[in-house]
Amino acid sequence: MTTTERVPTVLEAGAAPVSAVRRWLAPATFLVFGLIDIFVLGLNAHHGDATFAFSQEFAKVTVPNLTLPAAATCYVCGAITIAIAAVRAFVPLNSALRRAAIALVSFLLVVALLCWAGAGLTTPINVVNLLSGTLAGSIPIMLGALTGVVCSRSGVINIAIEGQLLLGAFLAAIVASGTGSLWLGLLSGALGGPMVGALLAVFAITYLVDQVVLGVVINLLILGLTGYLYDAVMIPYQNTLNSPATFSAIKIPLLGDIPILLYHTYIAIAAVQVGLFDTRWGLRTRAIGEHPVAADTVGIRVIAMRYRNVIGAGIIAGIGGAYFTIGSVGSFGQNISSGEGYIALAAMIFGRYTPFGAIGAALLFGFTTQLQSIMSTLNTPIQSNLLLMAPYIVTIIVLAGLVGKVRGPKAEGIPYIKS
Repeated sequence: MTTTERVPTVLEAGAAPVSAVRRWLAPATFLVFGLIDIFVLGLNAHHGDATFAFSQEFAKVTVPNLTLPAAATCYVCGAITIAIAAVRAFVPLNSALRRAAIALVSFLLVVALLCWAGAGLTTPINVVNLLSGTLAGSIPIMLGALTGVVCSRSGVINIAIEGQLLLGAFLAAIVASGTGSLWLGLLSGALGGPMVGALLAVFAITYLVDQVVLGVVINLLILGLTGYLYDAVMIPYQNTLNSPATFSAIKIPLLGDIPILLYHTYIAIAAVQVGLFDTRWGLRTRAIGEHPVAADTVGIRVIAMRYRNVIGAGIIAGIGGAYFTIGSVGSFGQNISSGEGYIALAAMIFGRYTPFGAIGAALLFGFTTQLQSIMSTLNTPIQSNLLLMAPYIVTIIVLAGLVGKVRGPKAEGIPYIKS
């Protein structure tokens, strides 16, 4: 019983130099952020204050608005950020403190950015809309990241999350429109993920195709297939096949209207977390992702379990795709997932292949998306196309190594050959 040998990569061969670079990457990034706070946002802020609202209009429970002097707040945020950069550069910190530093610097940058954008405006910046939009916009990313966690922990790289989201969105829209049942649409969308997962499993596990290349090819296949069916079927029959209803939202004080599918997301988070680390299934899943030979020796059917996990995890991504059409927009459009499957993959890596870590990263990306949406409504001098790039810029920064070196499961991406 053998596994194919992993070919050493350039990153692995140059581990020492990369570690030295990464040691200064975070302090340098913090310093740049601090200088941006002071010299870009502070010096260019309009005269006046920025007002933040913590209650929705006509809400029964209200919280007083917070007013901050825009320029002075930017200067303070920049000074604190530079101080954190100095501490990060010269004081040894444990992993928890390093992550706290990243969170604090990010928070200060957001505060400075919002103060710069909202300076002198009569309309306050609504924090409730920002938070509720973050939760809603993060649903597909969270569910896609959970799918990636299960697959990677099983030893299979799932680049095809984007295709699973896209097919789930398409099937949910067309079935919900044709039958008039949102729950049938949700079920159909959930089945779209395993369909893509089965295709991935067959070629990756049985035919030993390179999993990264395979995932990209599957994404292009689903993109082309859904685009063709959209033009051939949905556009001519828009009213009957692409006009689904959407799930109603539930109002929560201080958080606004929360989509009902968010609660399904919480259930999925709890199930994957408990399943991976507190059940026999989770122990076996982690075993086939770390040491498949040893797992096979003790009687675990490695190939069969990888098949089950990759296909089963697709249900989670399919539900995430269904959110695009029957949880949010109310219709299907070409490439409606807009690369969020790839962002989910980045969230999984950022979250260190753990469910809770992946969810935290997904919320960060969702927050970035909602932030650029709010910034575009404040008539900032930043072009809309540049604002739309914000979530992807954050993805690049994260994958560039700001969070440090992340080690995936040892057997991830390595086909298992039983002899």
